[in-house]
Amino acid sequence: MTGKPDNHSREEDVVIARILKARGIRGEVACVLETDFPGRFSSLEQVTVWMPDGARLSLKVEDHWFHNQRVILKFEGYDTMTAAQSLAGGRLVIAEADVAPLAEGQFFERQVIGSEVMTSGGRTLGLVTRVMRTGGTDLLVLKSDDGRERLIPFADEICTDVDVGAKRITIDPPDGLLDL
Repeated sequence: MTGKPDNHSREEDVVIARILKARGIRGEVACVLETDFPGRFSSLEQVTVWMPDGARLSLKVEDHWFHNQRVILKFEGYDTMTAAQSLAGGRLVIAEADVAPLAEGQFFERQVIGSEVMTSGGRTLGLVTRVMRTGGTDLLVLKSDDGRERLIPFADEICTDVDVGAKRITIDPPDGLLDL
């Protein structure tokens, strides 16, 4: 195994995949995609893997392919299932500077997590705890002060102002959206 320590700042990290498990007998790993840009794997020659114990490894990518909505990666020096299994739980990260730019009105999930959501009338609804991908319009999952969860469609006609700098999202809810 030839992983080398990587010492760049964790504050700059953007997770692009999570290693689930070893796959096959040649040392490949199956990863869950955490990026909206899976094409980036075609140009990756070197990756940083942030391990659950905090260790960071710099690994050379030998090969990759997609299978069942996952990316399968083969790293140099990880040639057995046992060696590959040692990477399970690791997160593939890239530096913030390497993140692909988004079009106007698009946001990275990490930019909206933790945002306060309020109505255009000033009523605070809660904080975004995660974004639920539905295959259609994504949903913001909010946790209110009383511990309840709400689902708010992350659609332009509802989320009228998204201020990622202030971590605030203003919504104009249609009738019935906030009824329980």
